Amino acid sequence: MQLFGIFTYICTMNTKSKTKDFENSIAPWLGKTVKIVEYHLQETFDQHHIDLTKEQMIVLKKLHNKDGLNQNELAFLTLRNKSSLTRLLRKMEKKKYISRKQSKVDKRINNVYLTDLGREIFKKTRPVIQKIIDVMEQHITEKEKQQIIHTLKKIQFNFNSKEPSL
Repeated sequence: MQLFGIFTYICTMNTKSKTKDFENSIAPWLGKTVKIVEYHLQETFDQHHIDLTKEQMIVLKKLHNKDGLNQNELAFLTLRNKSSLTRLLRKMEKKKYISRKQSKVDKRINNVYLTDLGREIFKKTRPVIQKIIDVMEQHITEKEKQQIIHTLKKIQFNFNSKEPSL
């Protein structure tokens, strides 16, 4: 019974006499949508025999944009901590998508490079990604798309602002 009370409190937080219900907020819709997109992306990769995860695709994209990034830069750009990025890069190295080379200037730094196979895999993802975008954006006008992007940027700003809001 006590657990139910805690759950109820979390899901219906009182603020200034207005009750905010988590299930009727933006949060679960964002979460569900992300899960759906990730599921369809992985399914489409599998259908096209592309041995890649969403996280690996993000790394390939960042390296495609700027090959030779060091691991700290890559961790920052992919919003991952260093240890989870290291595990991800290790898997990608085993697949021969990337190679890591120690910096000649600073031996503590590893630079990450796309291999020829990594470039080929990235190139194979482009039409798959386009297909996912086409499905995601069907029946959505350009104006609606811009409004969604604008709203999502506001949400990101809310969490990234310096003022403590939580």
